[in-house]
Amino acid sequence: MDKKYLVTGITGFAGPHLANLLVEKGYDVEGLVRCSNGSEQDIRDIVPDRNFGKIKFVYGDITSERDMKRVVQEGAYDGIFHLAAQSHPPTSFKDPVGTFETNANGTINIVSAISDYSPKTKLMFCSTSEVYGRVEGETKETMPLNPINPYGVSKAAADLYVRERAKSLGLDFFVTRAFSHTGPRRGRQFSISSDAYQIARIVKGFQEPKINVGKLESKRVIVDARDCVAAYADLMDGKFERGEAYNVGGDELYSMGEVLDMMLEMRNLKGKVEIIRDKDLVRKIGFGIQIPDSTKCRNATGWIPKIPIKQTLNDLLNYWDKKISF
Repeated sequence: MDKKYLVTGITGFAGPHLANLLVEKGYDVEGLVRCSNGSEQDIRDIVPDRNFGKIKFVYGDITSERDMKRVVQEGAYDGIFHLAAQSHPPTSFKDPVGTFETNANGTINIVSAISDYSPKTKLMFCSTSEVYGRVEGETKETMPLNPINPYGVSKAAADLYVRERAKSLGLDFFVTRAFSHTGPRRGRQFSISSDAYQIARIVKGFQEPKINVGKLESKRVIVDARDCVAAYADLMDGKFERGEAYNVGGDELYSMGEVLDMMLEMRNLKGKVEIIRDKDLVRKIGFGIQIPDSTKCRNATGWIPKIPIKQTLNDLLNYWDKKISF
């Protein structure tokens, strides 16, 4: 296949999983890296050598209009998967300006570069379920955007902009709104991965048998990141409608307590560790129980999640087993 794709955010969480999938599909894959300091080497923790060697890395900052014009003009991409973001909601309260500059202004720079220099390039903007805000129950794409934190606001602004430009200028852009997803490489500042990281440290003897947790009663519909990026790729392969948004989410609802219990059982630690409620790990503003309705994506592509929750959690634990050294 001769399709050529750029992945922004390739050094993040979902980006390397998407790069693996695209390489294995036979596509030419390039990854955007902010600077040439070797940071791309970090993705080797989940990108095997056979795939890493096939990825070309290009350098540029999405907050730089000039950089994005250069990258898009020189790349002549069939499609761009735009995943790069400041994606941690608590951080967005501490740095709302930086969050907006990266998530909203950075997206505007990419959109402008495509419209000016490569209007045939497809664009997938990776939005988030956070744009819906506090929704209890089934969440559809037709619901109004009502974010309740600066991260969600920045993503909602970019989400609206991408869809407006697609329809106004006739550009092949679409938006994905991923719900809770986890798996290997998820940052330890995020729930589930935080617990997995602490469990791995306990097993290695680096931490006392105590785990700091947030609100264990919180419930999420969880999907594996590798399933999530498969939906992105399926939509990019010509199965999206211009200017439309697509929810991407799992099927099963779990409380954070249930997820923690599963991981403790996997490492034979159930009943052997002290669970400590840490108020610093509880969101100041929660968003209820979001149940993703991903019918639109599934009807367009035939996509369904395939990786069971226990495999996801075991792979996450194995990731931290190999990753941590102290």
